Parts: sequence; C-alpha cells; structure tokens
Amino acid sequence: MKKKEYVLSKQLLRSGTSVGTNIREAQNAQSKADFMHKLSISQKECNETMYWLELLNQSEYINDEDFKGIHSEATEILKMLRSSIITTRKNHNLYLL
Repeated sequence: MKKKEYVLSKQLLRSGTSVGTNIREAQNAQSKADFMHKLSISQKECNETMYWLELLNQSEYINDEDFKGIHSEATEILKMLRSSIITTRKNHNLYLL
C-alpha cells in the first residue's frame, strides 16, 4: 500500500506546485494571451490537484477533516483562477483556441 500512497502523493505534489508556478509565470507574461495561457494551465492543474486529493481521501490515505480543509481551499483557488480568466477575456476580447 505504501507504494500506491507514494505514487498518489507524488502526483498531488506535482500538480499542486504547478498551480503556483504557472501563476508566477502569468505575472511576468509577455502578452495578455500568454497571461491567459498560464492562468488556464494553473486552472487545469488546480482541478487535477483536487482529483488527487479526492483519490487520497477515498483511499483513506488522508482523513475527512484534512481533506475538507485542503479541498475547500483548492476550490477557492480554482474559483479565483476562473474569475481572473473570465475577466481578462471580457476586458481584452481574448479567447483561447
């Protein structure tokens, strides 16, 4: 079981740290389109992070209390990212293909 926990935890770490990395890259974007692209990647990685958290919780590797707190924070981050993307699209008429 420890090997499965390690694999899931490693995936969670990868996707979770990618959220912040891409937000940081968006702050120094070369254009509004690049900004949107980086935020869109962060949004996808945040959603993936939530998936791994759900798997860890369903597999009982993390307890319900810890899961609810972390998952709630991830949900709020996802909402903020989506809001930023929508606002940027509206303000700059940008749509990703």
